[in-house]
Amino acid sequence: MLKNLKALFDALSPAAPGESAASAQHQVRLSTAVLLVEMMRADPGLDAAERDAVVAALHGQFDLRADEIDALLVLASQTAQSANDYFNFTSRINDAFSMEQKIDMVEHMWRVAYADGVLGAHENHLMRRMADLLYIPQGAYVHAKMRAQQA
Repeated sequence: MLKNLKALFDALSPAAPGESAASAQHQVRLSTAVLLVEMMRADPGLDAAERDAVVAALHGQFDLRADEIDALLVLASQTAQSANDYFNFTSRINDAFSMEQKIDMVEHMWRVAYADGVLGAHENHLMRRMADLLYIPQGAYVHAKMRAQQA
């Protein structure tokens, strides 16, 4: 229990100037997972297809093993439940990802939103908010949405 709490507080603390590359990479992975989990949680009914879309996104983005993804999802769920806003997570992603990587992430988030076959109003609102925080141009946002719908 204490180990999980320490990991949670470490995940939420800002990156130290001398932070190791492995720690910084973990923070980016966690931030990405939190945003994907939030998209999954935006739908009132959790669907297995949404979780599968989150797992596929994390595997595709970071090439993690199944057990690593499971552990990351547990930590991301805990972190998402205690988070007050998305800025800490999106700022880490903005610092670490290129525009192309961020657009890919937005597409993955759309795939999570569409995984159950229905796009809810809250999911749509959350996507607009996340895209704004990630500084995604409107055209790229729309194209990512269309690619996710077709997938």
